[in-house]
Amino acid sequence: MSLLPACCSTPDDRWPWPQSFPGLQLISLDFDPGNLKPDDFTISDIAPPPSVARAVAKRQAEYLAGRVCAREGLMRATGQPVVPVLGDDRAPVWPTGCVGSITHTQGWAAAVIGQQQDYAGLGLDAETIMPDERALPLCRQILTSSEQERFSAELASQAGFFITLAFCLKETLFKALYPLVQRRFYFEHAELLSWQSDGRARLRLLETLSPEWVSHTELDAWFIREDHRLVSLIVVPTC
Repeated sequence: MSLLPACCSTPDDRWPWPQSFPGLQLISLDFDPGNLKPDDFTISDIAPPPSVARAVAKRQAEYLAGRVCAREGLMRATGQPVVPVLGDDRAPVWPTGCVGSITHTQGWAAAVIGQQQDYAGLGLDAETIMPDERALPLCRQILTSSEQERFSAELASQAGFFITLAFCLKETLFKALYPLVQRRFYFEHAELLSWQSDGRARLRLLETLSPEWVSHTELDAWFIREDHRLVSLIVVPTC
């Protein structure tokens, strides 16, 4: 039986959003790279890919924490404690019949897992909210000109929060759709249409990614703010 690595807290299955999605498992935990031990991968029975084995402690702890979450989620979803390996495209390879997404940011990791019969794609992302002075220079990289105009009030009053939110939502969109379209797309290929303080948001594709995912397709997203962190979710149901 695998043990919990020293750098990770006990996994938590709290669902933070008011919206519920039957069958989805969200597992999260705190981790501390400073507590990473040389045998943490061994005792947790998780094999690091070569790129992670050669990496610094921070990257090793991030990978390990995310895989611990994913394995726990898969155990609850399927009864099998499988660890998704790292694919050639650096995306997790989920077991047949499952979909999922993994994220981590500054000492916190999480994974969401569902059954493919219910969900075609899942996107999960967490970002630490940037201070205004760091976020503003990134504005044009993350937001289209239309978004900058549409959300000028937010950029004037809460730039760090809003630019982080847009970044987080677009990363979530990529994670949800990349496995379905098998092509990379970037910040300028989607736009945020709206967001509400209750955690709802709406995005629109600005580029055709596949015959099923064409330009101007719109998707719902959900986000929460937990202290200094934003966590966002996109769920693509199976048709």
